[in-house]
Amino acid sequence: MTATEPTLEQRLDRMESHLAIQQLPVRYALAVDGRDIDAWTGLFVPDVDCGRYGRGRDVLKSIITPLLRGFYRSVHLICGQKLDFDGPDRATGAVYCRAEHEEAGRWITMAILYFDEYARVDGEWFFVRRREKHWYASDWAKRPTAPFNDWPGRDLPPRLPGDFPGWTDFWQGVDVTGLTGLPVEGGMK
Repeated sequence: MTATEPTLEQRLDRMESHLAIQQLPVRYALAVDGRDIDAWTGLFVPDVDCGRYGRGRDVLKSIITPLLRGFYRSVHLICGQKLDFDGPDRATGAVYCRAEHEEAGRWITMAILYFDEYARVDGEWFFVRRREKHWYASDWAKRPTAPFNDWPGRDLPPRLPGDFPGWTDFWQGVDVTGLTGLPVEGGMK
């Protein structure tokens, strides 16, 4: 074994960390769908940065509770996860999700990709940050159409697939009029 090869203990720790991090999005979905706000906020680092609102789980709870009261039922289906470790106690990831939300007699379906940051604190893995981006929000009885946000009262402009690295370059100079009704500069978004 060379000095650059991980030890058996390091490899085992990485596997255990990978499994622990994989549980975070599932636990997140269960907490949101079950409206267990304490379980949900407990998935984030204790000093979670809530931007202009401040820091900490209590602040996060004060932000998420009114948002969750904006729709009655929800179903979050976790579809896959990619992880990259930035050291033994830090990682980033991307998590695919299909979510449905009941609001005022409608079921809004969303195709979502979460961009996550994770940290291990006192031996336990937590979310540091989740950035949600989506392709569309649409009533389940309708097919998604431009502008791909059919959830009135929600300021949720779709950011995907245009925010993917390489998307614009892939479509540069290609006539996409037969593929989409909503092309954007450099391709379609």
